[in-house]
Amino acid sequence: MTDDIAKADIDRDALYAGYKKAVEAFLAMPIADMAQAAKVLAQHIKDYKINTAGQLDKETGFLVNFITDLEDKYSAQVAKLGLTAFVTNLKEANERVRMLTLQRTNEKMGVTVGALKAARTASDDAYRALVKMVNALALVYGEKDYTAFIDYANTEITHYKREVLNQKASAPSTSGSSAVDSGSSSTPSGGGSSSGKALLQAVVLRLVEVHRRVVTMEL
Repeated sequence: MTDDIAKADIDRDALYAGYKKAVEAFLAMPIADMAQAAKVLAQHIKDYKINTAGQLDKETGFLVNFITDLEDKYSAQVAKLGLTAFVTNLKEANERVRMLTLQRTNEKMGVTVGALKAARTASDDAYRALVKMVNALALVYGEKDYTAFIDYANTEITHYKREVLNQKASAPSTSGSSAVDSGSSSTPSGGGSSSGKALLQAVVLRLVEVHRRVVTMEL
């Protein structure tokens, strides 16, 4: 793709340079009306100040307007000097650059969106699996040691759904719910020994943060 764009850019730059030289040559034409036509077109070139060594998209945009002028406002002068072939081919080359750069942009966007979708799916799957595991541990080992963490997690979930995803969410229970919300924007809790529980809770919170960032990026 990059090579195709470079080739199209070289072609249009050569055509633009050839057009400029042709106009300059006609300035010395001893035929008055042709010299006058060349003078008008030369001024048009000066007005645009197109830099063929500059930024690709900027050059493309300038040339779109430049060529439109030649086909409309200055069509009589172009015809008078027999430069229609330059204009036609310059337009084709510029359009080729425009379409190729647009295609490249769309392909890059497709890769980004695809990667983000895959990350979101993986994040969702890992998150839901962890929610099930942690809630099962809380059920097996008892709720007492997990109540505060579960309440905190569910409060964060409710806030996230309301503020980030703009979803309707009921107020979280703070009376010691035995399970964490297992929805797509939820936060699980952990069990086992005190050190194991702390580690699991840290892992859970980290996963929630990663999941949140993935969802936010997708939005």
